[in-house]
Amino acid sequence: MKYTAHLTAAMLLGLALANPPARAGAPAKEAKEIKATAPEESRFKIYGWVEAGITTNGDRPDDNQNFGHLFTDRANEPLLNQAVIVLERTLKPEAGQYDWGFRLQGLFGSDARFIHYFGELDNTMHEIVQPDIVEAYVQLHTPWLTEGGIDFKVGQFVTLEGVEVINATGNFFYSHSYIFNFGIPFKHTGLMVTTHATKWLDIYTGVVRGVNAGWDDNNDVLSFHGGIGLNLLDGKLAVLASTSIGAENDGIFGTAPGGFLLKTNSATRQLHDVAITWKVTDKFTSLTDFNYGQDDGFDAEWYGVAQYFTYALNDYVSLGIRGEVWRDDDGFAAAQFGNNEDLGKLQRGIFRNIDPRTVGGGDTTYGAITVGANIKLPGKLKDHFVIRPEVRYDSAIGGARNHPFDDSSDHDQFTAS
Repeated sequence: MKYTAHLTAAMLLGLALANPPARAGAPAKEAKEIKATAPEESRFKIYGWVEAGITTNGDRPDDNQNFGHLFTDRANEPLLNQAVIVLERTLKPEAGQYDWGFRLQGLFGSDARFIHYFGELDNTMHEIVQPDIVEAYVQLHTPWLTEGGIDFKVGQFVTLEGVEVINATGNFFYSHSYIFNFGIPFKHTGLMVTTHATKWLDIYTGVVRGVNAGWDDNNDVLSFHGGIGLNLLDGKLAVLASTSIGAENDGIFGTAPGGFLLKTNSATRQLHDVAITWKVTDKFTSLTDFNYGQDDGFDAEWYGVAQYFTYALNDYVSLGIRGEVWRDDDGFAAAQFGNNEDLGKLQRGIFRNIDPRTVGGGDTTYGAITVGANIKLPGKLKDHFVIRPEVRYDSAIGGARNHPFDDSSDHDQFTAS
């Protein structure tokens, strides 16, 4: 059995606008009065972060790929994953009141290779570091029907599905799970309606252009995206069951010659996910992610589960472990992409000039265990700088093809940071 040495580290730098402090030398009474009359934090915010890392592979595969990794796919190559800027006005819902907000988020980095909306910034997809629009939407809160009211979101927004997210600040680990990489959508364009039915029940109902579809789409059919959110045990237990259902394959698959002759506007893809977050104690958190997907056009399905445990040792160090088993039953979902444009091309039904390093994993069941830490620096940098080392082991534990790693020659990949 061959082993690989895999070094991952990520640095997050958060930048935010803050209220100015009370002026120096003010007497105690005056300071109290300033605090009492200080204006509320502005709802209009501009902030951002930077994530960078390196993944080293001791086997030095000739294809330069770490199979099973999407956003950390390049072996022995430093990556600027994300340089992000966010402009937003946050919602502040109040009983019986209307409110509005918006969010505009741009990203520049290697992560953009996998999350482009169709038809947007297509001419920028050649280099490994690319620009991307992550979200661009407006929101309206209304006091309609229920005590919590109904929220409307129109524009482009990230998916409801999954425990992990695109934003580096929302994840514990640097690398991503198989579910996030291959089992769920990333982004949508359309309308999302959130009904706050009760204090513990939210209902999400959305009409979108499809998986990762922008103002352009790869077929002519709208999709449904929605779910049900539960907030239980005074906020200690949260459950989000979400789904995406619609035709997702490019129209070229329904043409002849050269197409697969499937009915692209009626053959649906279903992506289902259940994310459970349980705050066991103030320091110990459990997250569970269940995933199931199928594509009727290609007669393919995939499914799996990922379990996370994190524990805060103190204000500076947290430890985490992620275990997952994920089955790509027909070799449809999991792949590596040797060229920066290949994923976008394949989603659009373009098969010419595809890099030979772009290959699928075949009929395979994947297992992975990741152990990592979040380390904050002491002092003023504590809340603005995080180092995230991790150890990861991937294995093909079943299926017709058991050697997807290391130039398609190994059945496992041992990683150490």
